[in-house]
Amino acid sequence: VASAASSRARRGFGRPRTAGTMPPPTVGVAKTKSKEFYDIVRQIGECKNKSDEDVIMRREVMTLRTQMASPKLEKTKMKELLIRLMYVDMLGHDASFGYIHAVKATHESDISMKRLGYLATSAFLDEHHDLIILIVNTVQQDLKTDNYLAVCAALTTVCRLVNEETIPAVLTQVVDLLSHRKEQVRKKAVMALHRFHQRSPSSVAHLHGKFRQMLCDKDPSVMSAALCALHDLILADATPHKNLIPSFVSILKQIVEHRLHNYDYHKVPAPFIQIKLLKILAALGTADKAASTEMYSVLSTCLKRGDSGGNVGNAIVYECVRTAASIYPSPVLLEHCAAAVSRFIASSNHNLKYVGLDSLSCIVNINPKYAAEHQMTVVDCLEDADESIRGKTLDLLYRMTKSHNVEVVVEKMIEFLKTSTDKHVRESTAARIGELAERYAPTTQWFIDTMNAMFAIGGDVVKPTVAHNLMRLIGEGSGDVGADETLRRSAVNSYLKLLQTPKLPKVLLEVILWVVGEYGTLSGRSPGELQDVLCGVVETQPDGAAVTSQAMTACAKLAAASAPPALSPAATKLIELAASSRDVNKQQRSHEIVALLRESPALISAALPVDRSGEELGVDENLSFMDALVSKALAEGASPYQPVAERAPPPSAAGFAASGPEPVGALRFDAYDAPQMPARDYGAPPVRVDASRGAYDPYIPREETATAATASEPTLRRKEGTWGADTGFVSTSAPAEPPVKDEKALLADALFSGVTTSSPAAAAAPPAAADDLFGLGLAAPAPTTSVSSPLDDILSQLSVGGGPAPPAGGGVGLEGFLNAPAPPVSGGFDLLGGGAPAPTIVPQFVRQNAPAPAAPVRTDGMVMSPGMDGVSRPRGKKDPFADLLG
Repeated sequence: VASAASSRARRGFGRPRTAGTMPPPTVGVAKTKSKEFYDIVRQIGECKNKSDEDVIMRREVMTLRTQMASPKLEKTKMKELLIRLMYVDMLGHDASFGYIHAVKATHESDISMKRLGYLATSAFLDEHHDLIILIVNTVQQDLKTDNYLAVCAALTTVCRLVNEETIPAVLTQVVDLLSHRKEQVRKKAVMALHRFHQRSPSSVAHLHGKFRQMLCDKDPSVMSAALCALHDLILADATPHKNLIPSFVSILKQIVEHRLHNYDYHKVPAPFIQIKLLKILAALGTADKAASTEMYSVLSTCLKRGDSGGNVGNAIVYECVRTAASIYPSPVLLEHCAAAVSRFIASSNHNLKYVGLDSLSCIVNINPKYAAEHQMTVVDCLEDADESIRGKTLDLLYRMTKSHNVEVVVEKMIEFLKTSTDKHVRESTAARIGELAERYAPTTQWFIDTMNAMFAIGGDVVKPTVAHNLMRLIGEGSGDVGADETLRRSAVNSYLKLLQTPKLPKVLLEVILWVVGEYGTLSGRSPGELQDVLCGVVETQPDGAAVTSQAMTACAKLAAASAPPALSPAATKLIELAASSRDVNKQQRSHEIVALLRESPALISAALPVDRSGEELGVDENLSFMDALVSKALAEGASPYQPVAERAPPPSAAGFAASGPEPVGALRFDAYDAPQMPARDYGAPPVRVDASRGAYDPYIPREETATAATASEPTLRRKEGTWGADTGFVSTSAPAEPPVKDEKALLADALFSGVTTSSPAAAAAPPAAADDLFGLGLAAPAPTTSVSSPLDDILSQLSVGGGPAPPAGGGVGLEGFLNAPAPPVSGGFDLLGGGAPAPTIVPQFVRQNAPAPAAPVRTDGMVMSPGMDGVSRPRGKKDPFADLLG
């Protein structure tokens, strides 16, 4: 309503006019509102700033408040006031005084007034508002009415306002509407059940079979609504829905073949349904070789038909690439995806180039050769003026990083971190730099220098865990005493030079103070001189006051390392000032340091040992050092310690009842009964797929060697690369002069070294051997059994072409899938499991559309269906999904 009003204001009512004249009439639009309504729309459209708009809206709020309070108000006038009130609410002003009038409008018998009331109520209220209880009874009555417009308005409100507590009040009526004669009502009923699942999954856990039934609805809009609900269920647990894969494949195949009319968008058949089906197939085919084999054919067809050049076609191609990278991979299908990605990356359109880089990131983890084909384009993207393109290129390089190119990739990430301004992007880039440096560091010195550079540039976005890992790595070392001492001496010297920088981030200052306090004497300077340097940090650095406690602790460690233990004058002054600080932590730390340094040298060295930060502290769980104190207390009459299990329970309500009447105002100590969760009476317990058996994520880089550093156990051990190894070939001819390469070519060689295309022998290998060649010989997870209903048995037998899926003996690739022998033809489906042929169940939502091309008919009643290779094969006539869309 507001958009239409604003459009009217732009077309005619926004032009200046003289006082006392009416706005020019709009051609073809009948005036159904008063002059005040059009005036307020025009005035809002002519506002130059927010303050002018606020003045107008405050005046409008006062007018609406006065008119709505009138006891005698016509319904037509109330409709206009509610529309104006929605305008006020959408512009951010208080309209709570009119909420009750919107609720009252839902009780009206006039259908236009009722729909407006539901619309206003959905716009004003949320699921936790107190007025929700007033419309539940009205919604229940409207869900039972014969007017389907009122039913649709009530269902829309149910999706918006019903919360977890009020779901049981309308659940029965919504389920009954799944069989309504109007397709609009059935679609909104499916959407309402989907919303109930999102709000409270346990409330509709017994109705998951309804979504399967609505997948067979005769209207495509109802089927698409069921797909959205099934997508959420599959993401939660894909195992119970594996038997629906042939059904999804059949639907997608018939949509791609343009057998669903009146749902085209820019000449692309039902693109949004295609994308939803592709997402469902990606979730069902992950780490499942048998399920993925059924998808290869339709994915290849969908990829070919979607490559039309339009935006919606590009969206389908992008989703096909993501799906092909998520399921069990097929080399032939990945080649098709790589060809489509090449068009995206080579495009001058930044949007297509961004999509191409993201698609390439999906498939590069399966085989890096696809990125090597576009190495110069990727290098050019690193220097693109668009920050999003540079960031996505670094994301691609992050997934390709190994030990042979980590230095170049991290250098480019640090350069990007210098120029980036987005905080979220900076945080992500800094985290990736730390992860790559810990995992693939070629030398310990390079690791220290890289972390220092990252702290200096992005210290404001570095997480504390990164600094803690760095300190832990320096403290623990690699086990080689000589190498560890060299590393620590180098770190101390580099940090002492870094302290001359006028401004350092707080996280880097904490690392410097800890390292200098632990290993500062390795630099050759005296402990007193180092204490003066650390005290100067507190005075000169902008964040020095925030690290005063760490500076005092570091000075105490350096004082313990001197003989005899003593603080320098600057450190003594710093600790004296902290003793009178308002910060309790500084006060306590200063008093502890002063008291500790008064003790004997042996006690000081035991409390502050040198180079002992990497050792585990021994904890006496029995507290044996307190035995003498406990024995003395018991001898003096103290009560012995009593474990919690042996103590007397607190008084309960039963105790009060047994002793007499409960006193007034007494406390109740008995707990409420624990809530009982409803039992799940469908299917078998979910079986999770173990990642070690072949599951993988296309967005997680593959490990190069057997052991990788994690965030909890970082290591500095170098991992040797496996790409670009020496082949041992010795040439007998004289070496030729290598061509002179420019800077970009040298950068491409450093990034993509060892990433080569497949050899001719590999290209000619059969599909099964290709899986081994690419390292894809993963064992498919064992099939799981589950309790299925008769409907599940029907859907589990459906497949593309009307017969069972071809045998897997032909290999994983599309060639073996398409060249498999035709399956034997079977009869109809037994719906009730009694062995007799069952009646045909065919969705009827396409009978009004043009019929599909005629196929050859055999004498035995079976229909001959041409396959993708042009050979006609028999197709079962009684397949419920055979003519689903055509």
